[in-house]
Formats: sequence, structure tokens, C-alpha cells
Amino acid sequence: MDENRHVFSDGTLERHQDTIRVRTDDGETKPVPIENTNAVFLHGQINYNTRVVSFLNDHGVAAHVFGWNDKYVGSILPERGQTSGQTVVEQVRAYDDPNHRRRLAAAFVRGSIHNMRRNVAYYDNRGRDLSDALDGLDDAAASLDATADIETIMGHEATARRAYYGSFDAILRDGWGFESREYNPPPNAVNSLLSYGNSLVYTSCISAIRKTALDPTVSYLHEPGERRFSLAYDIADLFKPVISDRVTFRLLNQRQLSSDDFREDVGAVLLTDDGRETYTRAFEDTLARTKDHEKLGRSVSYQYLLQIEAYKLKKHLLTGENYDPFERWW
Repeated sequence: MDENRHVFSDGTLERHQDTIRVRTDDGETKPVPIENTNAVFLHGQINYNTRVVSFLNDHGVAAHVFGWNDKYVGSILPERGQTSGQTVVEQVRAYDDPNHRRRLAAAFVRGSIHNMRRNVAYYDNRGRDLSDALDGLDDAAASLDATADIETIMGHEATARRAYYGSFDAILRDGWGFESREYNPPPNAVNSLLSYGNSLVYTSCISAIRKTALDPTVSYLHEPGERRFSLAYDIADLFKPVISDRVTFRLLNQRQLSSDDFREDVGAVLLTDDGRETYTRAFEDTLARTKDHEKLGRSVSYQYLLQIEAYKLKKHLLTGENYDPFERWW
């Protein structure tokens, strides 16, 4: 799979010969390789012009922009490599069919609950008593009804997430208080990591969807809205426990991040530049990890699993083949 490139410096992104580079505010130049690149993530205060945008488009590379608060701002997406009017028509038909939409929404929630439960069970088997969280997740899964309305289905997801987040204080080593999921702005280090990591999962899902003929604005669990790629939210919910949450647990429990990697800013707790780079490296290392895939008969990376999920949904919409959401098997 192609790699993601992350730019943390402040400066100007410019085209230079057959690649692009960052000219930093202090006069340094840093190349940003485009060959074998999936997407460029811009974290610093970066200026760029239409020559850069055109060059990224020619190479099929997306640019995902982050601003203050480590918050995802938007994406510059290349022209789609695959287009299919039939796919978009079937995607919209599934959204307009209440029963079809409910089945897909329930499938996303079912997969998300399964993956949250796998995380809790992992730590429950390592000396934590997380039986209450496991029971809460099991109850939410048992209550899930694919014939219920979308609001009810999302209510079951919210119930599952409360049970899941209720296990975090026991999962994390002492000194990292969490209490509850809060954001905009994140009030503590754990919430800051979750918000940043979830944004990376979300933008990675945008890139995966754009490699198919699916329209990223037409979704089933999350309501389509203005200025957001809501289908990426649907798919990201499956992968946040597997990727961003586990990266957070690992970095904090193995002391790869410390309180020095966070700073307070206008009522928010944010990652420092060093902390952001440490988290991002761990996130990309996780995307590059591989697992044996029984159906494909070969090892695939976590990043490719995102791509597989988009193709599975597309195949379901075009052929009627049952859509089984991603559920962590290892």
C-alpha cells in the first residue's frame, strides 16, 4: 500500500521539479515525496497554491488539512480515479429505502460494538475487572434491531460507547484521568489523543472511499449533511477502536507519551509538536501492520482493510451480496 506523508512544519508547500517540498518559515527546504504516496497530511500553518493542488491531482494524492486544536479542517481531493453513475444511483437508492438504510446502519453499529468489545476483553483478560463494561456492550449488541429507526439504532451505539468509555480509567495506567468522552475542546490528554486519532482514522477513510466509485457524502448511520464526508464517519466507527484507541492505550501505558507532550491552550489540552509527531508515527506504524486475511488468502495491512471495507459496501450495493461489517478477528 502507498504511504501517508505528514507535514508538521510551518511554511509554504511548493512544487519543485517532479515532487513537492516545504519551504519552512526559517528557510529550510524539506522534500515531500509523491511517488507511492496515498495522502499528504498538513498539520502546520501551510501556504500552497494552485500549482501544488494541480500536481497532487495529477498524481491522485489527497491533502488533508488540520488546524488549531489538532482539528481536521478539510480535504483537497483529487479527481476520482473511478466513476460510476450506477454506483451512486444504487448508493442513493439504499439511503432512500428506509429498510435498506436501517440494515446498513445496524451493521455499522454491530461491527463497532464488536470491535469495542474486543478491546475491553483484551484488558479484562490481563487483570482488570471490566465485567460491567463487557455486560454493557453485550446488552447494547443484544438490543440492536435492524428494523428500528435510525435514531434508535444510534441510541444503542451511544449506550455501547458509554459502557466502552467507562472502561478507560481501568485500562489506562494511573495518572491519565479520563472520566468521560469530551471534545471541542478536549479537556484532558486522553480526550485530546482520541480526538486527534479519530481525525486521522476519518481522513484515512476518506482516502479509501475516494479510491472507489462511492460518493463519500452519502451515508447510512450518520445523516448526510453539508460540508462533511459522512460515509467516512460510518466506516471510521468500525476502525477507531482497532486503530486510534489501541494506539492511545499503547502510547500511554508504555510511557511513550508523558505530560510533557501536552499543553494547555484556551481551556483545551492539546498535543505539543513532539507529542503529535510521536502519536502520528505510532498511528502510521499501525496502519502498516499486516494480518492474515482468511478470505483473501494473504496478509493485508490495516490501511488496506479500510479499502476492503469500501469495496465490500460497493459490492453490496451493486450486487445485493450481504454486507458484513469489519469485525476484528485477531
